[in-house]
Order: sequence, then structure tokens, then C-alpha cells
Amino acid sequence: MENNKGILLESGTNELEIIEFGIAGEVFGINVIKVREVINPLPVTRTPKSHPHVMGIIQLRGEVLPVIDLAKALCFPPSEHPEQDKFIIAELNQMKVAFHVHSVSRIHRISWEQIEKPSELTRGLESSTTGVVKMEDRFILLLDFEKIVVDISPEAGFQSGQMRELGERPISAKRILLAEDSAILRKLIEETLHKAGYTHVEACEDGNEAWRYLEHLVGTGQDVTEHIQLVITDIEMPGMDGHHLTKRIKEHPELQKLPVVIFSSLITDDLRHKGEKVGADAQVSKPEIVNLVKVIDGLIL
Repeated sequence: MENNKGILLESGTNELEIIEFGIAGEVFGINVIKVREVINPLPVTRTPKSHPHVMGIIQLRGEVLPVIDLAKALCFPPSEHPEQDKFIIAELNQMKVAFHVHSVSRIHRISWEQIEKPSELTRGLESSTTGVVKMEDRFILLLDFEKIVVDISPEAGFQSGQMRELGERPISAKRILLAEDSAILRKLIEETLHKAGYTHVEACEDGNEAWRYLEHLVGTGQDVTEHIQLVITDIEMPGMDGHHLTKRIKEHPELQKLPVVIFSSLITDDLRHKGEKVGADAQVSKPEIVNLVKVIDGLIL
């Protein structure tokens, strides 16, 4: 399981592959497309005044990467079998990070429909969990790696001050449909779009909800573009992912004229082609919120 570049799935199938790993006997998962490789631990150089969850830094093929101790981040005990420990090298939010885990077992190919949002029963972990995968005899929790990174390094997240570079903006009558499963990010994106003048935002919790809304508009018999002028979608969402949502929109005779912007932490050089294949009009990497507004301006103003 050294490198995952040969495991890229066909775009828009609503499937994903997750790497199952363990921390203190509990089972978690990470989307394969976030993972560059899984390696045995390297010597870690401690850094002064670093965050308690950061073990230090490593050098991997000339790159310096921070190492995050996921056990500490989740308030779990340290590894009982250090000889089994692994580093998961991940790329998200335009940065590479090494996540220290206690074991890595296997890869599962599943559908986004198998992933449920964290319920009230898992609310304690909800702030660090994006979904729950039901396997035959157990559950796998999908961690919110972006939030874990932003909690440690806030500058890796949205910076509201960035909007100042856009200057004063008029109020737009254009209507935008937003599909984003993170309640925190959904609110932040909405607020930012409002500051940018886009005050008419229909926000949906996932791709399924967004698709049902679009189907409802089609069912009215009216021109859909009179109600929605642009769609913004995340990629990772329980039920229906953003690539599948985009593919459905672009294959629908009444919806295909809608511009679709994919806004995700997974927009990398290796993965950009997946969005292009399903017909996305633009792709913007989180947290580049100013760039997102500029792209929207170019598509619908």
C-alpha cells in the first residue's frame, strides 16, 4: 500500500475507496484520493512551541512535512504496539501532512450511499467525523481531516479578511445553489457569498438534497435557470458526492446549461481531471474563497 495513484476510480460513479486504519483499537477511515502513500514511521524532529497534537516534522524525498498525532487529536491513548504504527501521507487544503496512526489494514471500495451522517448518538465525535460507514459487522468512522488540520493551524482555513481585496461590491440578483455537508463550512461559505453580494443562496446539506431540489425545479415545468444560475458543490458528501452530482446535472437535458463549480479540499493536479471528466465548469481548492468569488463572477455576472 505504498502509493495509491493507480487506484483512481472512474469519475462520477458515486463510489470511493477508503483506507481502514486503527487508533487505540478503534476503526477509522480516510478517502484514498486524499492519500499519497502509507509508510513506516520516519525519525521525527521536534519543533519548539508547536501545537500539542503536532509531533514535529519529517523529511520525505526532499519535502518537509508536519506530523500530526491522531491519537492525541482524538483524545485517545498512545499506541500499545509501536512496531505496527504507520504514517499516512495525505494531501488536502493544498498542503501535505503526515498523520501518525497505530495500524493500517485494508482498502474498501464502497458507495457514498453506504455512508451516513453522524447521528446524535455519535455527536461526541461529530466534530471530528464526517460520516459513518456501515460494514457487515461493524462501523468505520470517516474522520474530518480538514477540520483536524484547521484546528491546529487556523491559517489553513477560511480567512474572512481575504474578502477585503475584492472591495465594495453591489448586491446581485443571481441565485446560487450550494451543496456542502459540513454545517460549519456551509455557514461560512454562505456568509462569504453574502459579503460578496450574492445574497440569494439555497444551501443543501449534501448532493442528494441538492439533486432533489433541482428535480423539483424541473418538475415545475419552468426554465430552471430562472431560479438557479449556478451550482457550487463539495466533493466528499454522504449519499451523493460532488462528482456524481455534477455528472447528473451535465447529463440532464434541462439542467446541463447550469454552470457547476466544484469547491473542495481535494482539488489537486492529480485529481483535477476527475472534475473535468464529469463536466465541471470550474474547480476551486478550499480554502481559496476569494478565488471562488472571482470564478462565480466570471461565470454568471
